[in-house]
Amino acid sequence: MRGKQPIYPVERYVTIGDNQVLFGDGSHILYVNGKYRGNDEIGKLMHDFSCTNPDDMNYETLAKKARYFKQDEKGVAAMCKIMEDMRNEAALDNARETARRMIKDGELSLEKIARYVPSLPMDELKELEAEVMQLA
Repeated sequence: MRGKQPIYPVERYVTIGDNQVLFGDGSHILYVNGKYRGNDEIGKLMHDFSCTNPDDMNYETLAKKARYFKQDEKGVAAMCKIMEDMRNEAALDNARETARRMIKDGELSLEKIARYVPSLPMDELKELEAEVMQLA
């Protein structure tokens, strides 16, 4: 938002000609300024979110969890597992996108694509092919 407010409420409107009518679907969107560092609760929380040392945090509940994931042996192991899972999911997403592009290009058979993208089983390649063909 490039402003200095801690929170930016966003409302949804329907535009009809020159008129705007509140959409009224019950959704409420709040953007929180992560750079905000006021001396209020939100400023302190934004400080804690970017803090690397739990001892420098304002909120003990958050500091306690940060200590667990950064300093406790079990917490560090859990965080390593979470990060590994995220990396694996990102690699799988990348493989799927590569396969989609290859299928869309139409130069290679699914069998050849399977050789270049071995992390995807043939069943999934067939599903991706059906998805790509449906979008075409």
